[in-house]
Amino acid sequence: MRRLLLALALLAPATALGQDRVIDTHVHLWNGEASIRKYEAQLKAAGQSVSEFGAMWFGGPNQALAGNPDDIRARNDALTALAAKHKGMIAIATVHPYDGDAALAEVDRVAARGVKLLKIHPHTQKFDVTDPRVLALVKRAGEAGLIVVMDNANILPGDSENLFNLALKAPKTRFIFAHMGGLNFRFWNMLALARTTENLFADNVYFDISAGVILAADSPIEDEFVWTIRNVGVDHVLLASDFPQISLPKTLEAFEKLDLTAEEKAKIRAGNARKLLGLD
Repeated sequence: MRRLLLALALLAPATALGQDRVIDTHVHLWNGEASIRKYEAQLKAAGQSVSEFGAMWFGGPNQALAGNPDDIRARNDALTALAAKHKGMIAIATVHPYDGDAALAEVDRVAARGVKLLKIHPHTQKFDVTDPRVLALVKRAGEAGLIVVMDNANILPGDSENLFNLALKAPKTRFIFAHMGGLNFRFWNMLALARTTENLFADNVYFDISAGVILAADSPIEDEFVWTIRNVGVDHVLLASDFPQISLPKTLEAFEKLDLTAEEKAKIRAGNARKLLGLD
């Protein structure tokens, strides 16, 4: 019987075997290893698991402001050390665009150490997305092979528009815009039109749907939210929690309510992140 079950498993489609795989691309480690233990405890209590999770050190009580690049470098090192220790953890480094050459050097350094993701946050780190130093930084990150993660909760008017313009000016850099515009997610439907304009859009923008998915599920805007996911491209959407502010189990509960196909959900839960980050 065991041999029969094994044979059936080997014959099953790969998509069926991996349909429950989950990758969480947005985890804040406010307290280092203690935060990882808390994150894992939440998952265990809910009977949930992840194959990988992307984690950053800044946010909440931890600031990554301009003027102290040595501290940022040390904290990036501590993060990569944690990633080496914890199976499945993907380090998300940071820099501050206003640190100029020091920030560019840190981009090169973390990329050389195998880091794949770089998170910068206009509001937390207090920088203007339209500043030329930001464009210089994200271009350098793209050249180094880093994917740039940026907050897109649309806290202030014009946030999404500024990020779109940044992506247009840095076509060789891949971006993940976290929260997919928050409640301004409708703006991003214009990507369906941007793709029809020759030589305009490099299709270099991905989104995580942390936080927004909780507001959208079982709400009057749910159909529009799903419509937006399909317009920006299901292949460009990632699952994320924004722990510790929001738990992954709560995020998944909301996500499963969306009227998406099983294939679409599997891509968003893990397939898209696996492809984008080269995890195969």
